[in-house]
Amino acid sequence: MEAIKRVLVWEWQVRAFHWALVILFATSWLTAEIGALDWHVRSGLTILALVGFRLVWGLVGGDAARFATFVKSPRAAFAHLRGFCRIEPDREPGHNAAGGWMVLVLLAVLCVQLGTGLFANDDISTEGPLSHLVRRATWKALTAVHELNFDLLLALVVLHIGAVIGYRVIKKQDLLRPMITGWKMLPLGIAPPKPGSTLLALLIMSLTGLGAWFLLQLGG
Repeated sequence: MEAIKRVLVWEWQVRAFHWALVILFATSWLTAEIGALDWHVRSGLTILALVGFRLVWGLVGGDAARFATFVKSPRAAFAHLRGFCRIEPDREPGHNAAGGWMVLVLLAVLCVQLGTGLFANDDISTEGPLSHLVRRATWKALTAVHELNFDLLLALVVLHIGAVIGYRVIKKQDLLRPMITGWKMLPLGIAPPKPGSTLLALLIMSLTGLGAWFLLQLGG
């Protein structure tokens, strides 16, 4: 059997982003369902700050978090998926080739959701902080996209959860525990990814959080 070792793969910045996003996504869905739209706006702006952080962190963060590290070619992603039913140890010090594309797609759809939410308006009492900058026809169209895009986002979340379960059941690879603890069991020959700077992460978080707060104030 191949010798393995315990490796810290997911730095706290990535894990904090992931689980905060899970909580806030559920919050945004629930507040929309029960009509607590003021809190829906607050939750959405907090997600905006998180996604802003993740996009920047994907450029300057630790090795496993960088887009340049985990975004492979479409051919590599399909090659990885062809071996989905094969039981084998995890050799990825981060996202695999298919998982990297899932991250990109989720971030892209989230950006559409957040961007349209900034201009959304329920035409009653709640509006996005930038809806006053566009004409009625425009914010009505963007509100419709915001509502439809959520269904796509929800489908992607279900697909993501299904993939994690599939990897555990079929490939015998646990992707959930490392995203909680940060640690993976990897073959000895695989070097651990270099983590990012905590100080830089806190600075980026502060700036994106300040931007979200400014938008909240702008919306009154």
